[in-house]
Amino acid sequence: MRFLTLRDFDYRGKRVLVREDLNVPLRDGNVADETRLVAALGTLRALRDAGARTVVCSHLGRPDGKRDPKLSLRPVGERLAALLGTPVRFVDECVGAKVRAAAEGLADGEILLLENVRFHPEEEKNDPGFAKELAANAERYVNDAFGTAHRAHASTEGVAHVLPAAAGLLMEAELAALSALTDHPQHAYVCAIGGAKIVDKIGVFKHLMTKVDTFCIGGGMGNTFLAANGVDVGKSLRDADLGPAKEILELAAARGVAMLLPGDAVVSKALEDESHAAEALLVEPLGDRMILDIGEATAGVYADAIRKARTVVFNGPMGVYERAAYRDGTRIVGEALAEATRMGATTVVGGGDAAAAAHMLGFAGAVTHVSTGGGATLEFLEGKTLPGVAALEAAASAAQTS
Repeated sequence: MRFLTLRDFDYRGKRVLVREDLNVPLRDGNVADETRLVAALGTLRALRDAGARTVVCSHLGRPDGKRDPKLSLRPVGERLAALLGTPVRFVDECVGAKVRAAAEGLADGEILLLENVRFHPEEEKNDPGFAKELAANAERYVNDAFGTAHRAHASTEGVAHVLPAAAGLLMEAELAALSALTDHPQHAYVCAIGGAKIVDKIGVFKHLMTKVDTFCIGGGMGNTFLAANGVDVGKSLRDADLGPAKEILELAAARGVAMLLPGDAVVSKALEDESHAAEALLVEPLGDRMILDIGEATAGVYADAIRKARTVVFNGPMGVYERAAYRDGTRIVGEALAEATRMGATTVVGGGDAAAAAHMLGFAGAVTHVSTGGGATLEFLEGKTLPGVAALEAAASAAQTS
């Protein structure tokens, strides 16, 4: 991947449109999780210190092209200002004369936040006219929103074809970290992968199958693989169609890739029935019980594989980590990730549930990188082209030939 970065432009006195991913959860009108705001600080501070006149745009939630006061970015701007230690102006539109006046009124180093771009249906349609309206607010464009890079929207893809475009610091860091998993990774290479359904990650399995040495499998998809191997998993969550699991197992066998599956598990008759959760060897039918976490012995096997690795990607929890009775598997895997990192391995936590588990269980700060992407991270690991990144590459190519 070749794209321009913040280091390739002089921003002093220039109006810069920055696409950030400020899609944070709100509770009672306040920001409930600051993770994405904190991730945006590096780029915003760098532009502020470089004397840029920064215009920030983002989406929030799914307003379906209609104005929704509950999804206004105003409270996000207030919290962002507190984290930056810098005033952040706010305008209740993202295009038009009001925005133009606010942007032109910025002084060097000042920051303006625009209203939710998804209040306009043209955003998700990647309407060229809407992209030009957004671009009219600036002289440069910076895409720092890796979490939306898999969306071909006006603010994530369209604007890059209108203004000189560069990747922000977060976008650059995300692509560098994830590329380490797909471009000449060091071996041994382990993928600890969980989640509810195999069908959601079949692309990840197939793409990484040519690179990974060992898959450590948990979560609902672990149950599906077990069922595909003839194990009675009782009432456990699993895919109804075992075909994809069998296909992946056959592909792994043909390529000599190890597929480690649970040999024991934490089981219960109901998710809510934590008091009766118990370890069980998966050698007898589970009957009316369900698997809710990998067992202690399985977690130990997975941890041992991770500690010996030079590259590790953690792409999904091993069990229902939100509940105390079913989080030990994910915790033990996380501790192994931290230990592997200390020994020099490259360790990356995929976005979404994997990142949430890493933060909740305390190992997010002990790995090489925690991705802020959900769908974007998944699609990158599937080998798909991310429209937001492709647009930056096209912009860099156009700048080179002009």
